Amino acid sequence: MRHLSYLAVLVFIVIGSGWLEVFLRVRVYRRWKRLLLALAPAAAVFVLWDVLAIRAGHWTFDEKQMTGLRLGPLPLEELLFFLVVPIAAILAFEAVRKVTGWRAGDEE
Repeated sequence: MRHLSYLAVLVFIVIGSGWLEVFLRVRVYRRWKRLLLALAPAAAVFVLWDVLAIRAGHWTFDEKQMTGLRLGPLPLEELLFFLVVPIAAILAFEAVRKVTGWRAGDEE
């Protein structure tokens, strides 16, 4: 089971933040184009950064805690990390805005 450790952490992050979409109706997933615009630049930069760091020998992963599935040099879990964690942060941000009534971005 240790090979599922990283994946388990990501699942707990999804569970821990996913309820905000359902119960607070923050509508993050419904505005998927906006979500993609927020995720794509950061994910691209960090994927490139990780690939370069791995190839240079500066960054490694504990294979005992991974599924072994890879996309190029990156483990599946690392790629999912670049989606799951930012989405959780956006869900939390939108939940705070919903509860407090704070405004952000291009809202009038």
